[in-house]
Parts: sequence; structure tokens; C-alpha cells
Amino acid sequence: MFLPIRISAPHRTPYVTFTLIAINVIVFALIMTNPSSIVPGAIDYYDAQRRLAIVPASIVRGENLWTLITAMFVHADIFHLIGNMLFLFFFGGSVESAMGYRNYLVFYILCGLSATLFHILSITFVPTEYLFTTYTLNPWVTPVLGASGAISGVLGAYLIYYPRSRITFVYPVWFIPLIFTMPVWSYILIWFIYQLVMGLISLIGFVSSIAYWAHIGGFLTGIGLAPIFMDRKVKMFLAYIRELRKRLSEYSSYYIEEEFY
Repeated sequence: MFLPIRISAPHRTPYVTFTLIAINVIVFALIMTNPSSIVPGAIDYYDAQRRLAIVPASIVRGENLWTLITAMFVHADIFHLIGNMLFLFFFGGSVESAMGYRNYLVFYILCGLSATLFHILSITFVPTEYLFTTYTLNPWVTPVLGASGAISGVLGAYLIYYPRSRITFVYPVWFIPLIFTMPVWSYILIWFIYQLVMGLISLIGFVSSIAYWAHIGGFLTGIGLAPIFMDRKVKMFLAYIRELRKRLSEYSSYYIEEEFY
């Protein structure tokens, strides 16, 4: 797994990102230690996870619609949680700074909801003969949980806002941590191509426990919504910078021509 450890884009104190991380960690801790405190009557953490997760068949029937929100804050295990929170921590702060607190929170929720929609739509393309075998998971009844769909949207917005920033990440090879630095756009492109390839494979019957189309849907939604949700003051500042560069370029060209002739 390519885990980020440093990113170059600037950001203010990301209060919403920190709050989202805290909620995810607290929910996970309570589910693991006292599941009935989160879900009354839950007999163990598996039961609590199932009740808070999205079951596509139930959503299509209009049942348990609250899980569209609760599933974003529930994780299967500690590795699932840590991986998602690392990505949210490193990418979320800069996106939050560009959007502002309220815009960012609405954006995050919308990306998570869109990710679920993409996942459910993708299931309709899976051949029926692969849905009811002992060798594959039936995605209609397999619970879906985790913040990765919403976080994929954050990655999409980050790509729009900070494509020239650089990221340092670690990739473990046989327990040896290899550290690389590369442009963010190439890092995210590699990530997206992998999601797309695995998503296409899932459509031909090799159903995975990972909701790749949720990642794809969240990412594309993030790209589409990023320009809309950018904070108005940030938009004005960037417009001013562009105009200033344009004028400086015009002045430079004028004086060069005067000097030449």
C-alpha cells in the first residue's frame, strides 16, 4: 500500500478534518469495546458493524436509509481505519483550506453519498450468474462500510486544487519501508488507474470485498464538485493572481518589444 507520510500543499488548521478523524476513531473504539453503546442490542462488534453498514439491497428497497451516513464512520478493522485516516489527514486539510469549513463538510458528505450510488449502480452490471455462487460474494447483500468513498472525493478535489504539489510516501517491500517522493498528480493517477482496473474486473464477475466503484464514484464526484465548492475568497484571490500574471506578462512583452525595436 502506498501510504502518504508528507505532502507539500499548505493549509490552515483543519478543524473539520480533525473532527471527522476523531469521530471515526471514537466510533471504532466504542464498537470494539462496547458495541451496544453505539447500537442498542448489538451482541458484538460484528453485529454493530452490520447494522451501521450499507446493504445495497436494503437501500434499493428504501430501508435503513440512515446507513448512508453511518457507514461513512464505521470501519472493518484497525488497518482499514488507519489507512483511511492517513489519507484523510494528509489530503483533507489542504482541501478544507480551499473550501472553507462548511463547504468542506457538505462536500465530504456528498462525495460519500455519490460513492454509494456508484457502488450500487455498478452491481447492476455484474452478470447474474456470478451473484449466487459459493465462490464470490453477493454484492447486493454484502455490507459496505468505511470512509474511503468520501475520502476518494477529497483526493479528486486535491488533484484539482494542488496538482503541482509533491507527496512523499512509503511502500513496504518484504517489511523494508521504501520511501519515494513524486508529484501528486502522478501519485493520484496511479491510484485511480488501479481502482479503475479492479473496478472493471469486478464487473465481469470477480466480485471483491473492496467497493472499487465507490472509490471511482467518490473521486469523480470530487473532481466535479471541487470548482463549485471552492471558497469565494479563495476564488477571488486566485482570479486576482491570474490577472496580475496576465498584466505582468503583457508589460514584459511590451518592454521587450520596445527594447528590440
